[in-house]
Amino acid sequence: MPVLVMKFGGTSVATLDRIRRAAKRVGVEVAKGYDVIVIVSAMSGKTNELVGWVNETSPLYDAREYDAVVSSGENVTAGLMALTLQEMDVPARSWQGWQVPVKTTSAHSSARIEEIPTDNITGRFKAGMKVAVVAGFQGISPEGRITTLGRGGSDTTAVAFAAAFGAERCDIYTDVDGVYTTDPRITSKARKLDRIAFEEMLELASLGAKVLQTRSVELAMRYKVKLRVLSSFEEQSDDAGTLVCDEEEIMESNVVAGVAFSRDEAKMTLVSVADRPGIAASIFTALSDAGVNVDMIVQNIAEEGRTDMTWSCPTDQVLRAQKAIEAAKAAGKINFNEVIADTDVAKVSVVGIGMRSHTGVAAKMFQVLSAEGINIKVITTSEIKISVLIDRKYMELAVQALHDAFELEKTG
Repeated sequence: MPVLVMKFGGTSVATLDRIRRAAKRVGVEVAKGYDVIVIVSAMSGKTNELVGWVNETSPLYDAREYDAVVSSGENVTAGLMALTLQEMDVPARSWQGWQVPVKTTSAHSSARIEEIPTDNITGRFKAGMKVAVVAGFQGISPEGRITTLGRGGSDTTAVAFAAAFGAERCDIYTDVDGVYTTDPRITSKARKLDRIAFEEMLELASLGAKVLQTRSVELAMRYKVKLRVLSSFEEQSDDAGTLVCDEEEIMESNVVAGVAFSRDEAKMTLVSVADRPGIAASIFTALSDAGVNVDMIVQNIAEEGRTDMTWSCPTDQVLRAQKAIEAAKAAGKINFNEVIADTDVAKVSVVGIGMRSHTGVAAKMFQVLSAEGINIKVITTSEIKISVLIDRKYMELAVQALHDAFELEKTG
């Protein structure tokens, strides 16, 4: 039988009624002749509650016990989903990560999947099981301890299962009905995309679009897993949602596929750094060791052996970055006058595979922002993306203006 993977996020299984609704969708696919692997998240709000309990019990917690507690939310959902399917006379059983087993690294709370042997579940399918309900977000370490994959890890679980089992498709059910040209809450002209290339989705996910977790898109692109993003709250047709697929499967697309934004960005500048070989390595090694997620980087032209170095990072990592840089200075690894942090900026990006073959996208973007009186603080580009840092108060205006300028409300 062909295999289909269906993943249901926390809002899609938030109540028993929603679990029943999700189970009916699974039943429809079983009736079509699929063997179905269902990946479930914890019920909405449950993971936050479990994390809160851990922090209240032990602020300096043992990461192994953290995973043992936090992974339990998915186990509950998996059991309830299996019971619901059984009540519908669909042969189903629940699987925890260790039972599959989902083999991961030992990095607790941020483990990576290394292998998913298919024998156990395939054997049960051959014996008559029609649905394997697997707890997402979790696995087992080489030491035999339960691990978790980090927030959004159930998306990654779903794609990994689809790759391991050669699934026909991986359907991600969530609270939105697909991938949009931008956030519909920012502009009512936002349009749902029927298809989007893996690379575009990866850029949008990494730039702030919350629809899919970045690692899941990376996995899908590597193993050529067809991903479909659907709403669990709307009636479905065969062409519902957004298909994330190879660039070759998209006949014609706009030059720009979407406008992404990230509100909680900060711009940090080291003023008057000694300009010498290895200085960039010293700065960004210190930041990396401190767990600071650096994005945009700009270095000024050197004057009299001194230069300025600017980068962006999430606002909640600014204090960590400042401490790391000051510690590196105290250790004699970096010499600079001061570190300046601007925590009132936002990142706005345009993304599209069409940029590879069309010129003038950057010029148009900058002209649009200029016409709106928006000053650009930092610019970075890649083959299919242009990102700028601007004052946060102009973020929504910038998104709306760019969406209009590139006519994203129109189809390809």
